[in-house]
Amino acid sequence: MPIEVKIPALGESISSGVLSSWKVAEGSYVEVDQPIYELETDKITQEGLAEVAGVISFLAKEGDEVEIGASIASIDDSASKPAAESPPKEVEAPPAEEPESKEEPVPLPEEQPASAAKDQPVAPVKAEQDAPPHSPAVRKILAETGIDPATVSGTGKGGRLTKADVLAVAEGSSKPPSSNDAAKAQPVPSRSPEPEGRSTRRALSPIRRKIAARLVEAQQTAAILSTFNEVDLSAVMALRKRHQDAFVKQHGVKLGFMSFFVKAVVHALKAVPGLNVRIEGSDLIENHYFDVGVAVGTEKGLVVPVLRDCDALSFAQIEQGIVEYAEKARSGGITLEDMQGGCFTITNGGIYGSMLSTPILNPPQSGILGMHAIQERAVVRNGEVVARPMMYLALSYDHRVVDGKEAVTFLVRIKEAIEDPARLALGI
Repeated sequence: MPIEVKIPALGESISSGVLSSWKVAEGSYVEVDQPIYELETDKITQEGLAEVAGVISFLAKEGDEVEIGASIASIDDSASKPAAESPPKEVEAPPAEEPESKEEPVPLPEEQPASAAKDQPVAPVKAEQDAPPHSPAVRKILAETGIDPATVSGTGKGGRLTKADVLAVAEGSSKPPSSNDAAKAQPVPSRSPEPEGRSTRRALSPIRRKIAARLVEAQQTAAILSTFNEVDLSAVMALRKRHQDAFVKQHGVKLGFMSFFVKAVVHALKAVPGLNVRIEGSDLIENHYFDVGVAVGTEKGLVVPVLRDCDALSFAQIEQGIVEYAEKARSGGITLEDMQGGCFTITNGGIYGSMLSTPILNPPQSGILGMHAIQERAVVRNGEVVARPMMYLALSYDHRVVDGKEAVTFLVRIKEAIEDPARLALGI
């Protein structure tokens, strides 16, 4: 009896998803625990595994939005596994064509030497399908441009058409671009653009719809305000340079900038606990833990996995956690548990070249720190103008529960910790 493949429950807030792809072919034999489909929801992308072995039949197609509990396929567990097929006999393939520069060109009939025409008997004309073909590159260009090969003069050996000959005609010249006579050639009329190819309509993915809804929710429900500062990365960069090799050798991961900022955020949250809060209805919830979310960009959208208890983590553990989350996020293996909770978020637009931005809160959190690109800028130190690696920082916060004094003090504490990393070790 066929066993139904149903969409499992993935969380209280997830009611449906999009069947983004099938991992197996229709009618194929699947093994137990073999990935058979990929479901994209508004929070995560989840792979579905076969619960039994057998032949699979699809009941839904890729791109369908399916409800939790819906049947999308059936597996006939009574079907026997097909025997391993013997390797097919090798079919003698025609000789592979060599690169154009080494191919024996096909002379065009009208370009045969006159002496050859006199001395040789006239051979019957072969059918077009029996003629030696042009090279794959030439055939492709001829098919794409619609150029009649009989109208093109070949410059290859014996008058053979080359890729350059056809491209020259396609670009409006009857000879290769290197020819002195290129300007005299007759141009080929260009094709007018087709209106239907100017735009494409497709539905928003569940993740993108959820991101859009949360951003609008944050803008409409919170009183978002941003404050800015700049930080000198000289001390952190010198520390990284001095200890990077030993750090990698001992921990197997590079010492990046993000671990310093995670630690600096924890340092600032302890100094200004008014940022470590959230609103629930008419209540203010004060957090006494330090779970920090780190935004990770993927092809399907932004996700924010959470590093737990960052006050108890070492620099190496933070770096390892970030690397693991980034790999899971980009491979689609991140889970709901990875992204739940969190009391503060860090987003780094600097990796994409952003100089300055105002990040939007990650509800229900009350603060988010935006990091930006590091640039050498002229600053004054001890009365002298010097070049230093500088970064702009932006703190967006919920002004309903966080006052400006608290926000500015919080950002100054981060600046102090980054410019003097010893504070992170000493807790001052």
